[in-house]
Amino acid sequence: MTTPELPYTDPSHLADAVRSEGYALLRPSDLARLAGCTLDELQSLVPSWDRLELDNYLKDGGRYRRRRHSCFIDESDDGGHALVQVPHRAHWQPVEYNALHGGMHRLFAPIELETVANPAWGRLLSALGEACSQVRGRHTWYVEAHQFRIDTADGIGRPTPEGAHRDGVDFVAVILIDRRGIKGGETRVFEADGPAGKRFTMLEPWTLLLLDDAAVIHESTPIQPLEEHGHRDTLVLTWRAGSFQGADTPLKSV
Repeated sequence: MTTPELPYTDPSHLADAVRSEGYALLRPSDLARLAGCTLDELQSLVPSWDRLELDNYLKDGGRYRRRRHSCFIDESDDGGHALVQVPHRAHWQPVEYNALHGGMHRLFAPIELETVANPAWGRLLSALGEACSQVRGRHTWYVEAHQFRIDTADGIGRPTPEGAHRDGVDFVAVILIDRRGIKGGETRVFEADGPAGKRFTMLEPWTLLLLDDAAVIHESTPIQPLEEHGHRDTLVLTWRAGSFQGADTPLKSV
C-alpha cells in the first residue's frame, strides 16, 4: 500500500505558512537543517524517552502515558537566543483550554539534565523560537517542553485524552520521535473558527508540526497495538509571550 504524501511545507515558507494556514509541517531533514544539526545529533536525544515517568494525573484512570516536563525562558534578539532553564515548576492550563485536566497544577518529573545539556536540545529549541519570532515578532518566550510516550500495554493509548483543543499559548510544536508496533495516531488540525482542516499521520521520526495556537485546534487519535510494547513518542514544545500559564495562579492540591 502506498503511503499518502503528507502536506509538507517548503522550509523557506515556514513563517508564511504558519501565518496564512495556521500550521506548517516539516520533513525530518528540513527540521535538522533548521536546527543546524544532523539527524544523528537529534537522534542522540532519543534514549531519554525510555526513561520517562508515569503520568499519575490522568482523570480517565489510564496508565498509558509517560512524560517529563521542564520550562525555559528564551530571550531572543538579532544577535541570537539565550535559552535559560528555570527552576522546576508545575504545568497548568485553564479549563477553557483543557476541560479534562485544566485547573490543576500538575508537577511532572523534570527532563533529565543530560538531555537539556545535549547541544542538539538547545539548537532545536532556539531555532524553533526564532521561527516563532519570525511569525509574530521578537518576544521573551516562555517555553514549556514535554516529552511524551503513549503506550498500548493496556490496549488503547490516547495521545490527546482531552480531545481537539488549543493549549492557551502562542505556538505549539509537535515533533514525532518514534512510533513502533501501533496503528492510529492520526494528527488532525482544524481551523479554530471555520470548517477547514487537515488529517495526516506522521510516520518519520523528527517530523515537525508547528501550530499557531490561536488559529487552529489540534488532536491526535488513539493508538492501538500491532505488536507487544507498541508506543508513540513525541516532543511537544510551547511558546507563550508574557509569562508561563498559571504563573499568578495560587498552588492548590489536586
